[in-house]
Amino acid sequence: MTKTAGAAPPASAAAPAPSAAAPPGTAERRGRPRNAALDSAVIETVLRLIEEGVPLGELSVERIAREAGVGKATVYRRWAGKEALMLDVMRSLEHTAPELAGESVRDDLVTLLETLRRRGLAKRSSAVLRTVLAQVKAHPELWQEYHEKVVRVRREAVHAVLRRGMATGEVRPDLDVELMGDLVVSPMLSRAMFHDRAELPEDLPGKIVDAVLEGIRPR
Repeated sequence: MTKTAGAAPPASAAAPAPSAAAPPGTAERRGRPRNAALDSAVIETVLRLIEEGVPLGELSVERIAREAGVGKATVYRRWAGKEALMLDVMRSLEHTAPELAGESVRDDLVTLLETLRRRGLAKRSSAVLRTVLAQVKAHPELWQEYHEKVVRVRREAVHAVLRRGMATGEVRPDLDVELMGDLVVSPMLSRAMFHDRAELPEDLPGKIVDAVLEGIRPR
């Protein structure tokens, strides 16, 4: 059959290049869609083993697969290795990113700080979360990866709100965004993460934001 001028190119030429924006911490998906229940089962297995006192250094992919009742290849189809799996384990302990109304810098900053406040309360009440954080901190490369893939996203959310405030005139435009972000977030992190006995009252996010805005509002 003769090809027409508008015929599609051969399949090999039309195939899209592999996406460079695949979700971090996951292997490229092949064949069937991923089974969310199976993913959860593997992550829950890791959390259970850590809760039982198994050190992170002893958690091999082989052991995780065996304890989860799946094949090692099944785990590797989902995660490139143990480090990628541990990042998803850490993400499973995070609060869902809050919806921001986008109408008031103050309200959005309070919403973001409330997420950190609740995470601090969860850390104090959850032995699993405390243990996971302690074990990951003992592995500098994994801790750095966690900061790059998870903590940086939180910081960027705060910076985006502050940049919007600069554009709308709610925040002074002559200040450094990263410095302002640290001024907003650091008091909550200090109380929530580093001082286990410090109180975390419900009105704390508003008090912090109001104190900072007092200094960074246009004169």
